[in-house]
Amino acid sequence: MAVAVPPGRAAGSGWAWRPVARDALLARAFHSCTELRGRFYLVGGLLAGGTRQPSSDTVVFDPARGQAVRLGSRGSPPRSHHDAAPVGGRWLCVVGGWDGSRRLATVTALDTERGVWEAWTATPGDCPPAGLSSHTCTRISDQELQVAGREGGIHTQRRYGSIYTLRLDPSARTYCYKQEGCHIASRSGHCAALLQTPGPHPGHQLLLVGGCNLAEPEVAGHWSHGKIKEEPPVAPHLVEQLARLVSSGQGSQKGPHGLRHHSCSVVGPFAVLFGGETLTRARDTICNDLYIYDTRTSPPLWFHFPCADRGMKRVGHRTCLWNDQLYLVGGFGEDGRTASPQVCILDFLI
Repeated sequence: MAVAVPPGRAAGSGWAWRPVARDALLARAFHSCTELRGRFYLVGGLLAGGTRQPSSDTVVFDPARGQAVRLGSRGSPPRSHHDAAPVGGRWLCVVGGWDGSRRLATVTALDTERGVWEAWTATPGDCPPAGLSSHTCTRISDQELQVAGREGGIHTQRRYGSIYTLRLDPSARTYCYKQEGCHIASRSGHCAALLQTPGPHPGHQLLLVGGCNLAEPEVAGHWSHGKIKEEPPVAPHLVEQLARLVSSGQGSQKGPHGLRHHSCSVVGPFAVLFGGETLTRARDTICNDLYIYDTRTSPPLWFHFPCADRGMKRVGHRTCLWNDQLYLVGGFGEDGRTASPQVCILDFLI
């Protein structure tokens, strides 16, 4: 068990990742892990460090039973460094990523009712990115996703990133990209958090964190009150525990500097970030720190909780919120090559 304690605090005020399951099918990094109907769908990823060929596996993990099975459906796409989003309570839409030879901007969807993978079709007027990897794909509604990040490879990338609205039509199995007018910092391996803005008429902001040497989050989109009708998952106990944890720490307006390939989950008014790779040092680059972004204050504050257990260093992993628990799935460990087969939940010692 990895136990982290803020400096000067008693051991009882810390946190831990508590292992709850272990299966070799889950050992992968730079995959997607998406909760849909109480199951976690793991798509693709890299099974070992140093390889450039992504897996074409789709693995379904049942958190209630702690069991994983490989999905037998044909057409599962080889992907890594992609993102995925649930649509209509039925489809799992995989957007972009690396297929072993090039970066894509296509949409491939798993119909979870039929157990079939489908390649959706771009509509006339589609203006796709040059190719996406290590981007983010944030669900706004069943018909709209926000895609953010750097386009193209190392030799073709721009000095700025772009934001695309990706419109989906599940009934027609079609999609269409529209490039928005604003630009963002050039980011790769960042995270995106759709958070409510405070006030009597709260709207929403899409915040991007990491993927470059900036410490401050960047606002990549605004939605006024009532525009986003999605109901976030309810996690009252976890929100209460996170509030107690941040009350024991010292907040700062400065966020994590130069972090990439970390995980991020929105839990009520908090964005919870873990692990990743730091760009600020040449050695010992893989991290095991917990960062909590608290939007209840104005301005919002960052809280940093280090971890002493090097065995919990992770990069290219994912976190998923389900049943008032935050789950940690996959990722490479300290050596950057060995994938973890463990599933853990965030536990509190407070």
